[in-house]
Amino acid sequence: MSGCFCCVKCRCCPWRVGFGTGHIPLKEIPVVCLDTNHMGNDVVIVKTGRRICGTGGALANAPLVQDKAYFEMKLQSTGVWGIGLASRKVNLNKVPLGSSQTDAECWMLRSDGSVYHGSDCIKKLGIELQEGDIVGVTYDHIELNFYKNGESLQCPVTGIKGTLYPAIYVDDGAILDLQFSEFYHVPPNNFDKIMIEKSLL
Repeated sequence: MSGCFCCVKCRCCPWRVGFGTGHIPLKEIPVVCLDTNHMGNDVVIVKTGRRICGTGGALANAPLVQDKAYFEMKLQSTGVWGIGLASRKVNLNKVPLGSSQTDAECWMLRSDGSVYHGSDCIKKLGIELQEGDIVGVTYDHIELNFYKNGESLQCPVTGIKGTLYPAIYVDDGAILDLQFSEFYHVPPNNFDKIMIEKSLL
């Protein structure tokens, strides 16, 4: 019995394993948030990567690789803004996002209630969003859909290709909060928060 206590107390004992060597830190599990490495020069990102203000756009730090992904935006302060999907080729300094002729890989719901693919308006929804409203976004690699306060806007966007990221932009005093988990509204059937690829862990 005394031998066992010796192994705990004595630092030179060859049987002493794992005592006094310090703990091994666990790898921090990454979370989905706005990516400060992929944002416009005049963009400000705060609240641990969840709030965007300033002028310009930003992408999330994780691509949409799962079958059915969902995320949300809360409109904290009105202005010019947009939310949707884009590739890393998009110019994040150009507002509205996708307005450049070279930014075809961008699909956005804009603050005027229209949906754009690049610089082309593809749907006019005739909706008005006010401070406190929640915009939900679903993507299943077939359709991109938008929701207002939990209700579908019935505007499926198809023909989307490429490696895409949640994308958002602000201007003219807009302040937006992103929710990548702990949602305000229950996601539509079988949709869930964005999963980070195992290769990124």
